Amino acid sequence: MTTRGKIVLGALIFALLYFGINKLIASNKFFQKADTQSVLLSSIELPAAPSGSRANLVVPLAPLPGTAPAENGTPVVWEVMAWNSQMAGMLANGGPRTTMGSALAANKVDMQITRQDDVAKMQADLVKNALDLQSNPSTPGLIVSIMGDGLPAFSAVQRQLEKAGTSLQIIPYSVGKSFGEDKLMGPKEWLDNPKAALGKTVACYLRDGDHNIALKWCADNGLKVNPDETTYDPEAVNFMAASDFLVAAEKYITGKPESRTKVVSGHSTGVQVDVVADAVATWTPGDVNIAKQKGGLVNIVSTKDYSNQMPNIMVTTKRWYDAHQPAVLSLMTAFAVAGDQVKSHPEALSRAADISAQVYGDQDKPGAYWLKYYKGTSEADRTGQVVELGGSKAFNFNDNLTLFGLDNGGTNIYAAVYKTFGDVQSKLYPKELPSYVPLANMLDLSLLRKLQAQYKGKNLAPAETQSFAADDEIRRSVSKRAWNIEFNTGQSTFTPAAQRELSQLFDDLVVAGRLKVAVHGYTDNTGNPDKNQQLSQARAEAVAHWLEAKSASAFPKAACRCTPTAPPTR
Repeated sequence: MTTRGKIVLGALIFALLYFGINKLIASNKFFQKADTQSVLLSSIELPAAPSGSRANLVVPLAPLPGTAPAENGTPVVWEVMAWNSQMAGMLANGGPRTTMGSALAANKVDMQITRQDDVAKMQADLVKNALDLQSNPSTPGLIVSIMGDGLPAFSAVQRQLEKAGTSLQIIPYSVGKSFGEDKLMGPKEWLDNPKAALGKTVACYLRDGDHNIALKWCADNGLKVNPDETTYDPEAVNFMAASDFLVAAEKYITGKPESRTKVVSGHSTGVQVDVVADAVATWTPGDVNIAKQKGGLVNIVSTKDYSNQMPNIMVTTKRWYDAHQPAVLSLMTAFAVAGDQVKSHPEALSRAADISAQVYGDQDKPGAYWLKYYKGTSEADRTGQVVELGGSKAFNFNDNLTLFGLDNGGTNIYAAVYKTFGDVQSKLYPKELPSYVPLANMLDLSLLRKLQAQYKGKNLAPAETQSFAADDEIRRSVSKRAWNIEFNTGQSTFTPAAQRELSQLFDDLVVAGRLKVAVHGYTDNTGNPDKNQQLSQARAEAVAHWLEAKSASAFPKAACRCTPTAPPTR
């Protein structure tokens, strides 16, 4: 053995765990048919379940909101992309503008929801709203919803807001998340051989969530990425810029070539080549358009795999947030009530889908369209190949406590997601994103804690959790990656230097919270082979135990499978 033990954690294999989710749904713990009892819309608190068990708590069906505008309460505008993760917010509002009988009306908020798919325009609108609020404090506030992993890049608007005398502020509550809807779609051969993506081009809206999916998949599989979308590197994965997620899909469908300068090892060859979009990072309805209009692409990786990547994060200005904290608490309460309804009752979900159709305004996409792809489905594409489309989830109050690390034994999952993708974007695009705003500067959890204290000991619907069985099989590899973590010589205890690598490991893995992780450890080839094998196992288990201790919610029991790997031969 060497004087300083070193282990290479190799081959961390992420694999889809269909068993866990299927068992969870089949258990009816979270999707039971409700009683007919109504719920008080102005409060998260629910009537006590007869059994007294949190696990068996049934969320009663509340009356569905009316259609007449309420026109009463604190005015606010909510700008949203066409994104199914917002179903709870749609039901909470009752329509494009808050309706009578809705949860937001009950909580004295008057909200206008408008569609805005252009992130740059969202940023510009926030700056304008900040200036309007400065000159006229009674101006309706503005909240915009973005993909949570895209917030580091979005935070570039902070400089403009500071010129307007305020800053960016996160609403400490999420209405839901993408769960399969956002994805990297590519040729089927990429599933078995990720290196087949080298020299290919992915169309996407740059520096947004779907771009992040592609970048993380490349990083997790050791694929080099060309950060310059104006050149072509045959030894890397290349990207083609699109103005939004629908345009990205259109670039693949039309197949229009772009002329690029070929580069090799970072140097221009002076040779011009035409490239087309071989793959697309997009979300619904971009994935549906690809399947129906051209086909030929499958899901390479999606937010079903990277299940913690894309919570729907709402941001506003600190100017409005500080001046309207009672309204923020009311928003969070109304969203929590609606989240339970959407998760528990098909009637409520269907109504939310109809409201989504009104807000998004696509004439060929009624409520049934958004409902279908909220649930997620498998369909044959234009070539006859079956592909997975859509998929989102609504959050309730306890889901938010888990997301922001306020549950028992939890850690701030969103903080890990924010740092992971902020670091990726900053490393790849040092000129565009030399740094990003620390999350602590924008996220104030005091209001969520206040609600948590207010409802302590009350009956609340539980958070959705992931469970793993020790004998769950890993059926498909999503990615493999290695980290160097140092152990003390001949032991399975970490050196002080290991902590930084462990923290990076945690941030990278927490994104894939739904997947089984295979941890392989090994030693060098010095000493007794049998003892080295035992030490390899112990070191792999030490890493798994460290992850479980850091976050029981992100790494529940049996989430990691530990196996030793034979030391290298000399």
